[in-house]
Amino acid sequence: METSYDYLIVGAGLTGAVFAHEARKAQKRCLVIDRRTHIAGNIYTRREDGIDIHEYGAHIFHTSLEPVWRYVNRFAEFNNYINAPVAVYGEELYNLPFNMNTFSKMWGIRTPAEARAIIEEQKAACAVEEPQNLEEQALSLVGRDVYEKLVRGYTEKQWGRSCTELPASIIKRLPVRFTYDNNYFNDRYQGIPVDGYTALVEELLEGTEVRCGVEFRELIAEQPSIATRIIYTGPIDEYFDYRLGNLEYRSLRFETERLEEENWQGNAVVNYTERAVPYTRIIEHKHFTFGAQPVTFITREYPASWQPGDEPYYPINDERNTELYERYAELAREEGDVVFAGRLGGYKYYDMDKAIDAAFDLVKAELGTDVRAEVMA
Repeated sequence: METSYDYLIVGAGLTGAVFAHEARKAQKRCLVIDRRTHIAGNIYTRREDGIDIHEYGAHIFHTSLEPVWRYVNRFAEFNNYINAPVAVYGEELYNLPFNMNTFSKMWGIRTPAEARAIIEEQKAACAVEEPQNLEEQALSLVGRDVYEKLVRGYTEKQWGRSCTELPASIIKRLPVRFTYDNNYFNDRYQGIPVDGYTALVEELLEGTEVRCGVEFRELIAEQPSIATRIIYTGPIDEYFDYRLGNLEYRSLRFETERLEEENWQGNAVVNYTERAVPYTRIIEHKHFTFGAQPVTFITREYPASWQPGDEPYYPINDERNTELYERYAELAREEGDVVFAGRLGGYKYYDMDKAIDAAFDLVKAELGTDVRAEVMA
């Protein structure tokens, strides 16, 4: 049967959209499909009352990769949003990341020397030389107070397990700043698309055929020779019908509500670090774009266990899953004209800029196009 397309791209998120854009420029015939009823994957934003709602959790674009920053600015105008979340612990409110504002509020001190002395004293009191679990690792990095108030409860909610049951490797470091700086990221470039992320992806996919609400398996069953090659950004274990077992993830659940007030919490992101509070954070979407609408939308974000069929968010890269992924990767290498990409195809968590950067590598491998050199020229 004659093929209709050069590439079938499975998934209309960032990876698929970047590849589709570059493939179209290279005169390739492409079809993009997605099982969801919309494009843009987890960065999808919908607009209501003039507010862009981050449907699948807060997404803040930040990068130190200049080619990536130049590239996305071709498709969207970015504002100058700086992520400066705050954390609620009981009746106490702290700035994040851990910085002098945090320490001043926690201990009533003012100077970096005072903060360093308290942290070192608490680290010494814990006497952890070779951490055996996440709790011991965190105590060895930041001491008892910061761990108990700002790390423990949030982490246990996120992973659904006690910190004493989690491996130390999950936290390789906990950034501590001895300056009064609430900017969460150290990256040079930061911002949010003025018109939302969906509009950015729409620009990337301009001119490419896109079909939403389409299942890959059903399409291939009907048209097995639809494309010469497949770029598959779905779950790698699902592609192989879970023949070796399920890769595991943590999932999320969101509750969004519209409030008849202009400003509900005063910040885009507020974390809730007590284990007793069931959600990890509340997002007030309008603050990402400095909105002044008379209404607002907030979203409570709940970590959730994952079962096949649920939305996968965070891969659990422990020993069992890493070994299982490698076995699936070996199967993938034998698939010939199927390329596995993206966070689900590679069973790897990506920030947005890293997903785009990895897509540049995919473009170069498949099409011979050096996107980085082109945008920097």
